[in-house]
Amino acid sequence: MAKDVDPRIVFERLFQNARPREVAQSRNRRDRFRKSVLDFVLEDARKLKRRIGLHDRRKLDEYFGGVREIERRLELAESRSRAAGQLPADARPAGIPPEYGEHIRLLGDMMALAFQADLTRVATFMFANAGSNRSYRFIDVPEGHHELSHHRGDARKQAKLGMINRFHIEQFAYLLGKLKSIREGDGTLLDNCMIVYGSGISDGNRHNHDNLPMLLAGAGGGTIDSGRHVRYAPETPLANLYVSLLDRLDVPVEVIGDSTGRLDGLTTGLPRLF
Repeated sequence: MAKDVDPRIVFERLFQNARPREVAQSRNRRDRFRKSVLDFVLEDARKLKRRIGLHDRRKLDEYFGGVREIERRLELAESRSRAAGQLPADARPAGIPPEYGEHIRLLGDMMALAFQADLTRVATFMFANAGSNRSYRFIDVPEGHHELSHHRGDARKQAKLGMINRFHIEQFAYLLGKLKSIREGDGTLLDNCMIVYGSGISDGNRHNHDNLPMLLAGAGGGTIDSGRHVRYAPETPLANLYVSLLDRLDVPVEVIGDSTGRLDGLTTGLPRLF
C-alpha cells in the first residue's frame, strides 16, 4: 500500500471516506463554498446531540473540536507553503507544513483522531524514508542522517545522531501525550492502544538487524504492563511481538514472517488500575 505524506490528503480520506480520485473533487467542492468538513454535517450533529446524554455530548464536542483544529492547522500549512514558493504547486502537495516537526505532529494528531472515532484500528507511521539522508539543520545538525549513521566510531557523529534520535523521540512523546489526553471509558485512549516505536536496524554503522531497541507504549486494554524494561533472549525474532499483539486484537495467527512463538512477560499478571 502506497504511503500518504500530505496531511490534507490524509484528512480528506479519513473524514470524507473517499477514494483517492474523489479526494480532489470533494476538496474543490468545499473550497468553492468555503466550508469545512464539519459545516457539511452540522445539522446531523445538532440532531444527534438532542438524543444523547451530557457525557456523550461532551465527547462529540471534543471530537469536533479536534477536527476543527486540524483543519485550521492544514489551512495554515497550505498558506505558508504557498507563501514560501519553494516549488510549483503541482510539485509539492500544499498540505505539507514547511516545518518538519509540525508535519509529523499534524499526521500524528490525525492518527489519534482516527483512533478516537474508530475510523481505523491499525496505522503505520514512518517519520522518514528508510535510508533517508535528510538534513536536520533546525536542530543544528546540517549533515545527512544516513551519512551520520555510518559514523565509524566518530564521537562527534554519534553525538549528532543522538540529537536526531532525541528529536524523533520527542515527536513520539507528543503522540503518546495526545493519546493520553483523550478520555475513553474509565481510562484513556492510550490505555486501549498498543503503539510500537523502533527501527529495523540497531546499529546503522554495521547494519545490524538484531538486538533491536523497541518501545511498546499503551496498555492494550489492560493486557500490557508498561513502565518496564524487558530483556529477551538473544535471537528472539521481533515478529514474536507482532504475534503477541495480534492475540490481543483477537486475530490469532501462528506465524508472522520469521516468528517462533509468542512473547512472555508483556503482562505481570497483576491487577491493573487505569
